[in-house]
Amino acid sequence: MNPLNAIPSVDSLLNLPAMVDLEEEYGHAWCLQATRQVLDEVRSQVKSSGVIPPDEQIVSRIESLLAGQSAPTLRPVINATGVVLHTNLGRAPLSESALQEIVHIAGAYSTLEYDLEKGLRGKRDIHAADLLVRLTGAEAALVVNNNAGAVMLVLAALANRKKVAISRSQLVEIGGGFRIPEVMRLSGAKLVEIGTTNRTHISDYETAIEEGADLVLLAHQSNFKIVGFTTSPGLPEITRLAHEHDIPVVHDLGSGALIDPATFGLEAELTVQNAIDQGVDLVCFSGDKLLGGPQAGIIVGKADLIDKIRKHPFYRALRADKLCLAALSATLLEYLKGRAVETVPVLVMLALKEADLKHKAEVWQKELAAGQVLPGESMIGGGSLPGQSLPTWLLALRPKSAKKFSKRLRQMETPIITRIEDDQVLLDPRTVLPAQEAVLLSNLKQVLSEENNEERS
Repeated sequence: MNPLNAIPSVDSLLNLPAMVDLEEEYGHAWCLQATRQVLDEVRSQVKSSGVIPPDEQIVSRIESLLAGQSAPTLRPVINATGVVLHTNLGRAPLSESALQEIVHIAGAYSTLEYDLEKGLRGKRDIHAADLLVRLTGAEAALVVNNNAGAVMLVLAALANRKKVAISRSQLVEIGGGFRIPEVMRLSGAKLVEIGTTNRTHISDYETAIEEGADLVLLAHQSNFKIVGFTTSPGLPEITRLAHEHDIPVVHDLGSGALIDPATFGLEAELTVQNAIDQGVDLVCFSGDKLLGGPQAGIIVGKADLIDKIRKHPFYRALRADKLCLAALSATLLEYLKGRAVETVPVLVMLALKEADLKHKAEVWQKELAAGQVLPGESMIGGGSLPGQSLPTWLLALRPKSAKKFSKRLRQMETPIITRIEDDQVLLDPRTVLPAQEAVLLSNLKQVLSEENNEERS
């Protein structure tokens, strides 16, 4: 007898009580597809081995397949790397007020584009705009879906087929292949490189303007530094020169700090407010970096320029959605109320004291009865504050295999992401959210116990 003929049919499997339960959860069409896929695999195995697995085993495989296919690929993790703005891990975690506002808005209809006073269609670009104006001192503001989009939109609206002067030292490429020269070309702007990699003078800007440049673009060196024999003119010099020739100055600030990082013991950084005060016409920056909010591209500056940008067709393609605007508004309110350093997670992490971090690492060591507490450095990350770090204290574990141990932590229901250095697994308390600490310790205990059991056996 051909063993293939003894393989259960699709219909017979679907009529089993266990499969009926799976259909309740996953629906008939999905269960049917998974059943056919597993039976194809069973046929291949039977051809090579001649052994037909029992029905229960086949159903178990179908259940595992469905569970795997339905598992979300976007999952929360515990960031124990010490990289505050970890691009791969979603950058800035949101504040409690931002999370509450998302839930508040997402679960109902909203005034996204509705004017309650007039009872007519309204504009979504009003949301968060007034808060940004109050915070930055700019005349107007506009929010799009990310900062790359913001830069693209500004150039497309103001400099299409026009010359844009930018220093060679600022022709940056950041993560994900975002290159300033390519963005400029795609926007329709004509790139005019001035100066050299390490030295740009005000006379270079003057020459570019005299030769027909219609806009000056400044770009933050988000993920690198040029040191040594360097020169660059001050921002007031550039804006004064540009305005003498009626040329707008646009500054892509990247991470866009609203609070000077020097507050947290880092190097001083040009804030959005500083840029506006020094005469920059438009400033573009991210919502999910040093601001500590959702992914967004924010444009603030002169009202007439913002109005031109708002009318460009690209704006509709790049505009922010209601959840972004809700979370951003809630985050900005924390700044306006003067409590962002206590409530916005990114700022809370930056403000943590060394003594508190050391104490936390020592508590973990005692709880786990394992590891060594060592001094270390927390990176800012996310293309922000290149080369800068903050002193921290780490819990260093030395398992038999750091790679295998780290992989086990990543395979937990709530994955733990760590650093590996010198065959040690390093965990930095700075970036572990307080609400996740109990899960962190529980998972670590489990993996440490499994490793000890393996060694004994």
